[in-house]
Amino acid sequence: MSSRERILGRVRRALADVPPDDTPYERAVERDYLREHGGLSAEATVDLLARNLADYRAIVHRVTEEELPLLVMELLAERGSRYVLVPPGLPPEWMSAADPTRIHDRAVSTPRQLDEVESVVTGCAVAVAETGTIVLDGGPEQGRRRITLIPDHHICVVRVPDQVVSSVPQALGRLDPARPLTWISGPSATSDIELDRVEGVHGPRTLEVVLVSGG
Repeated sequence: MSSRERILGRVRRALADVPPDDTPYERAVERDYLREHGGLSAEATVDLLARNLADYRAIVHRVTEEELPLLVMELLAERGSRYVLVPPGLPPEWMSAADPTRIHDRAVSTPRQLDEVESVVTGCAVAVAETGTIVLDGGPEQGRRRITLIPDHHICVVRVPDQVVSSVPQALGRLDPARPLTWISGPSATSDIELDRVEGVHGPRTLEVVLVSGG
């Protein structure tokens, strides 16, 4: 008998007298914790998100819907991006003023091919103000998880205030746990045992978040 079989056998014996429909965890964990702190207005919540994003070294831009295409064009031009990854459901108007060649998110693309793309432009599922976090769930405007982890430059568009919440509990209420969730708090960074910061190990070194208000 392997170690795996022994462990699973112990689990089965421990659960032998538990009814199939029993949910002890859900009953044991109380859900009466605060879901929001401070009761900020929508405008103040967006301001808090912008400050925390900047604190994580993300580059924050604030524009209207009409200004978005021009800003995307300028950001890609500043990077000198020749090829840009785009998810299947990215609104075409976001890239309407940009010149780079669009590389579409495809299952057959290899990591080597994706590594040759300089930038990626996506939307998001939700943004958390208190933690400065952008959450992607693989929706049509976001594409596969890997397209936002391999390129070195990520432009993420957040509709404000609709896609902004104050806290993590509020964000969880909007998300489907069965989807591939990616939680991004600033550009990719890690530190070794001597606390030397290295950026770009686990994802893009440059994260630009565009907060887009209504037209």
